[in-house]
Amino acid sequence: MLRFTVRRLLGAIPLLLGVSVLSFVFMQLAPGGPDALYARNKRMSQEQLDQIRENMGIGRPVHEQLAVWLGNLLQGDLGTSYTQYRPVADVIWDAFPNTVLLMTAGLAIALVFALLFGTLAARKPYGPFDNLTSFVSYFGLAMPVFWFGLMLQILFAVKLTWLPSANMRGVDGGGVLDVARHLVLPAFTIAIGSIAGWSRYVRSSTLEALNQDYVRTARAKGVREGAVMTRHALKNALIPFVTVASIDIPLYLTGAVLVETVFSWPGMGRLFFDSLQVRDYPVLMGTLVLGAVLIVLGNLIADLAYGLLDPRIKYR
Repeated sequence: MLRFTVRRLLGAIPLLLGVSVLSFVFMQLAPGGPDALYARNKRMSQEQLDQIRENMGIGRPVHEQLAVWLGNLLQGDLGTSYTQYRPVADVIWDAFPNTVLLMTAGLAIALVFALLFGTLAARKPYGPFDNLTSFVSYFGLAMPVFWFGLMLQILFAVKLTWLPSANMRGVDGGGVLDVARHLVLPAFTIAIGSIAGWSRYVRSSTLEALNQDYVRTARAKGVREGAVMTRHALKNALIPFVTVASIDIPLYLTGAVLVETVFSWPGMGRLFFDSLQVRDYPVLMGTLVLGAVLIVLGNLIADLAYGLLDPRIKYR
C-alpha cells in the first residue's frame, strides 16, 4: 500500500504543476495587471511596492515571472493579497479550517441519510417508501443548491426563528454550540445533492447484493434480516458506492462557493467569490492550487478505502 500511495502522489505532480501554470496564465491575461492593482493602494509606500514587484518578478519576461512564482510556491509563498496586503497563505489559512468544518459536516450528513434512505428503500423495492425517496431524490438533484439554501433560511431562520440565517458565529462571539447552530443550515444545503444521488446508488447496490448467493446462504442459515443487511449486503454494496462518492467529493469545493456566499460562511468558497469580485488574483491562484491538492488527496483516500472495504483488493 505504501508503494501505491507514493506512486499516486508522484503521479499527481504533473496535474498540480498544470493547475499552477494555468492559474498563473489566467492572472497574466486578466484585466488590470498586478502592478496596477498594487499601485492603486495609496497607503503603500514606494519601498513596499518595489519589494512586492521584486518578489513577484513584475517587469521581467513572463517565463521568468512564472519561474519566480513556481519557486515561491514550492517554498510555501503564494504571494501577497492585493486587497488585504497580507501573505496569501495566511489569508487562505484563516478560511481553510472553516471550509473543512463545513465539508466534514456536509459529508457526514450526506453519508448518514444516504445510507439510511438507500437501505430502507432496498428492503421493499417499489414500495411506498421507495417511491417517496425516488421522488425526493429527483427533486433534490434538479434543485439549485443556492435556492435550497435560501428556502431553508426563510423557513427555519425567518419564519420559525429556530436557527440563525447566516455567518459562523453570533454577534457575541459564541462557543461550540453557537457554531454548531450556525452550521446546521449550510451543512444540510451542501449535502442535499449528495443525499439525493447517493441514496439511489446505495439502493441499487444493496438490491444487487441481496440477490447474491452469500446473502441467500445467510438467510438459509437463519441469520436475522437486520444482520443480513448490515453484515453482508450493505458492506458489499459500499464498494461501488465509494467510487461514486469519491467522484462527488470534489464537487463540495465548488458547492462551497455558492453555499458559503449564501450563508456568509467565512470559508474558502466565500474567499474565492470575494476575491473574484475585487480581482485579487494571488488569492484566486492560491485557492485554485489548494483545491487541486484537496481533490488529489480525496481521490487517494477513496482508493485506499477500497482495501478496507474489500480485502480482495491488492495494491501494487
